[in-house]
Amino acid sequence: MDTTPNSLITYGLEQLAEGVYAYLQPDGGWCLNNAGIVIGAENTLLIDTAATEARALVLRETVRTLSPRPVGTLVNTHSHGDHTFGNHLFSESATIVAHERAAAEMAEYGLALRDLWPQVRWGHVEPTLPKVTYRERLSLPDLGARVELLHVGPGHTAGDTVVWLPDERVLFTGDLVFSGATPFVLMGSLTGSLHALDRLRELEPLHVVPGHGPLGGPELLDANVDYLRWVDQLAGTGIAEGLAPLDLARAVGPGPYGQLLDSERLVGNLVRAYAERHGAQPAAPLDVRAAFEDIVALHGSLPHCGA
Repeated sequence: MDTTPNSLITYGLEQLAEGVYAYLQPDGGWCLNNAGIVIGAENTLLIDTAATEARALVLRETVRTLSPRPVGTLVNTHSHGDHTFGNHLFSESATIVAHERAAAEMAEYGLALRDLWPQVRWGHVEPTLPKVTYRERLSLPDLGARVELLHVGPGHTAGDTVVWLPDERVLFTGDLVFSGATPFVLMGSLTGSLHALDRLRELEPLHVVPGHGPLGGPELLDANVDYLRWVDQLAGTGIAEGLAPLDLARAVGPGPYGQLLDSERLVGNLVRAYAERHGAQPAAPLDVRAAFEDIVALHGSLPHCGA
């Protein structure tokens, strides 16, 4: 673990295989995402950036300590600002790649995440969109290792990408997987997430780098499945009893998942689960701002954003 002088930003760097690293931002709560670094023979791959200018600068300096080559390819696992706001700091050298729906969402959302937490010192961040998009699968050349981008959603969002290194059996999941923090499917799909997690199991990863929280193995996939199935069962009960998602979330609390960070996400997950049980398609647009207001109400105040 290292604490930098740049706003005392703390991060961890874990080597998973030769030239393959996980960049971790504890404690993994709101806006504290993980990233990935793959040092190739001819190219350096970065998987996601960070929420603030200061955090993205620390990430950039960390990459420079690992390789003299600048980042040539930057993959965004999805559209949310904690994973993308630092793109502009790498765009001079890097080709930015994402799923086509993630790119569309990035163009639509812009810097909206800043409005949810106006007190955060975001610094200079700007929307920097992907130059290359794909639909189902894309292989990345020039890394000296097999690297595959797979779209297995909708899950956390409509345009999730996982980065899979089959030879090393390392899987960077983005926010399809949370570790020690509450999963979040408000802007994606509960049923789609369960399907995506089943597909990720089939890869048989050895190392799983979640979008937030500590590293793990395939047990992280199982833990996310268990939580989402619990939410789905709650939604069925709530609908049968005529309870609104917020009332249901208040009644049940975090249940057996009280150890997870950001338990207030439950109400957002229930909003999505209710919609799908009423026939909404995966990732169909919902009133996200109203759902976030429910999240604030359940938490009792604005949740802490650690960025």
